[in-house]
Amino acid sequence: MSMTILWTGMAACALMCGLLTGRGEAVAAAAMKGAAGAVELALSMAGVLCLWSGVMEVMRQAGLADGLSRLLGPVLRRLFPQSADDRETMDAVAANVSANLLGLGNAATPLGLEAARRMARRSPRVASDSLCMLVVCNTASIQLIPATVASVRAAAGSAEPFDILPAVWLVSGLSVGVGVLACKVLARLWRD
Repeated sequence: MSMTILWTGMAACALMCGLLTGRGEAVAAAAMKGAAGAVELALSMAGVLCLWSGVMEVMRQAGLADGLSRLLGPVLRRLFPQSADDRETMDAVAANVSANLLGLGNAATPLGLEAARRMARRSPRVASDSLCMLVVCNTASIQLIPATVASVRAAAGSAEPFDILPAVWLVSGLSVGVGVLACKVLARLWRD
């Protein structure tokens, strides 16, 4: 609700400024051009997102997602010790991390929300250390295949949309490392 108010307020402010400065036609033209560009971008990205979401579903049905979950298990149990004994929560976290590894932020969101819901039940009205860690890991997320970014680059006309892989690997690894470290340090400071 607050985002609706914020975006509506920003649009109304832009419209008022345009009318008061005598540039109402330019604001209207820019709004129409932006709306057309948004629809064009959404349509061009839809195919790539459907492809990678389908790949994730095939992985899940073939058991590869479970294998990845088992592979990630030891690391995830150390990152989420408060939830390590809850199999369903850890499965949701592993699926979320797996989707993020593949760069499927849209597919990862419902999985992350399910894990967060389950974690929140254990400590109502308080963000547990595990829940904070989930938010950090989901937000920073290491991406092996940045499918969404590559689809945006392809839609924008990039000849090599995946040429950013080394930079993405480096930056996403650093951001997760710093986020996990900050989460662990702040959890210790908060307890003391």
